[in-house]
Amino acid sequence: MRKALTLAAGMAAAFSLSLAVAPGAQASSKDDANLHSMEVCEPASTSKFKLHLYFNSGQNGSYRNIGYSVFDLDRVRPGGSDPGAYPLRYCKFGVSNPWPGSGQKIKNNAASGENDHRRYMARIYFNSGYKGAQDAMGPGQSNGSFRHVYNNNASFKWTSR
Repeated sequence: MRKALTLAAGMAAAFSLSLAVAPGAQASSKDDANLHSMEVCEPASTSKFKLHLYFNSGQNGSYRNIGYSVFDLDRVRPGGSDPGAYPLRYCKFGVSNPWPGSGQKIKNNAASGENDHRRYMARIYFNSGYKGAQDAMGPGQSNGSFRHVYNNNASFKWTSR
């Protein structure tokens, strides 16, 4: 009986510990989703990810759908790893005739965008870490040619206004 109680107490402690570290795991799951979700290359009109960045002006060329804020578009860390940081890239379209920007890094290569979110502003920043000049798109807005971060973008953040 005493062994069973000790085992149960140990399992409860382990469960409590796993709950205590869950918020850190959630943060990296957002990077995982931004890198690996099937939503990233779905058509913008059907993707559950609501920010759409385009390689060319006027929402043309290759695009990438992004669902969660990105601190550094060149160093997304799936699983929270540092040595395993990867750049976000535009989706590859057009096998024999690739779309402009197919497979290119998004950092310093975004010319336009769309925000399909109903509640949040999408802010595209010049520097990593949500710093520097920015272009903002309100809910349901698009920007055919970024004014402040045209091909000089490094991070993205959802904000309430």
